Amino acid sequence: MAGVATTSAAGRNDQAGREPMIGRGMILLFIALIGCFTAWGVAADLTTPMVAGFKRIFDMTTFQASLVQLAYFGAYFLLALPAAFINQRFGYKVGILTGLGLAAVGAFAFYPASRIMTYEAFLVALFAIAAGCSILETSANPYVLSLGPEKTATRRLNFAQAFNPVGTNIGVLLASTLILPKLADPVDIGSLSPAELHTIRAGELGAVMGPYLGLGFVLLLIAVAIASQKAPPIVEEFPDAGPADGGTGSLFQVLWRSKRYRYGVVAQFFNVAAQVCTWTYLIQYVQQALGGSLQKGGAYLQVSLVVFLISRFVMTWLIGRIRPTKILTALAFLAVLLCAFAMVSPNRAGVCALVAVSFCLSLMFPTIYGVALEGLGPATKFGAAGLVMAIVGGAIMPLVQGKLVDSTSAAISFVVPAVCFALVGLYALYDLTARPAVSKA
Repeated sequence: MAGVATTSAAGRNDQAGREPMIGRGMILLFIALIGCFTAWGVAADLTTPMVAGFKRIFDMTTFQASLVQLAYFGAYFLLALPAAFINQRFGYKVGILTGLGLAAVGAFAFYPASRIMTYEAFLVALFAIAAGCSILETSANPYVLSLGPEKTATRRLNFAQAFNPVGTNIGVLLASTLILPKLADPVDIGSLSPAELHTIRAGELGAVMGPYLGLGFVLLLIAVAIASQKAPPIVEEFPDAGPADGGTGSLFQVLWRSKRYRYGVVAQFFNVAAQVCTWTYLIQYVQQALGGSLQKGGAYLQVSLVVFLISRFVMTWLIGRIRPTKILTALAFLAVLLCAFAMVSPNRAGVCALVAVSFCLSLMFPTIYGVALEGLGPATKFGAAGLVMAIVGGAIMPLVQGKLVDSTSAAISFVVPAVCFALVGLYALYDLTARPAVSKA
């Protein structure tokens, strides 16, 4: 039945505590999906140290090494829309299995890449992993929304997303213990014979390869678990919405007409940008503020990720009692204040302020995601793709902050995430004052 109004996040959340978070018979499937959220967190933060790793191994410039991030975020941008077509034609489960399979292929591709021993081969493997994660994320987020009552959809997604930073911490731990320590001390490459250089690089690339092969096997195990699980019939996020008239073109019109969605894509762009900026330049900030080493900066980054993880679970409990966008508003503007304080106080207090920003970040991605998809009906699958494509903000805005670091200081550069957080806060205020979403058919 077309044109049936659905309640806004405010109305839903008032009764969320009386609704089960997970639908009957869907717990095992939900646990397997949690494995997906953990796995792409591992992949993302296992890859981040590779900028420094490949720069060391292949003796490249920082710009050349940064192609690692371009390959990763570029894949997210390019593959999100094809993932939406897969979900539209075959359903979320097929999309999830496709993403897991492609990411596993990319992980296993590290073996031939380590034998070919060229930077380009590793970029291809990283692109395949990120492409699979893009399809996986485009499919898994809305699938989680559909695994239970609509009133608890945002809370359910926040809970599942809470395991993404678990994977993030695992990825950082794997990189710091299994890869980076095994990279040889800097040597004068010009003094080595071709055979000696080949031997050194083969050993270092072998260290890079191992954790990725392990990740590939884990991805395959998750895929088998999901494929073998006979799930109950899945109720779409907006069950009253039938197929849209006019085909795919009409679905994109639905997206364009929805201010809540359009603004949500912009907010997600700046949310991811703020997250990547904060975590990327925290190490440089620590070096400036405390005169610390890279290792000390990395330790503070690890603390930030633990804060992020704990906050995810705290916020999942809290939004069962308070409207999510009310909390999002408060956290976004608190993050602005923390960044501003860090700018004017580059000392230990400023470092603690930036670590505290991770507490504010924890709620943002899943809440913006859930709010932006309200009322989209059959356009939800393509709407999810747009929100995943917005992850490209994590590739663009850090370049802006990097320019500021070079021209001013690490402290002053945090004006970039401060502006990003302010825009996220404005989106939350918009949702608080906007009309309830209406599902489109």
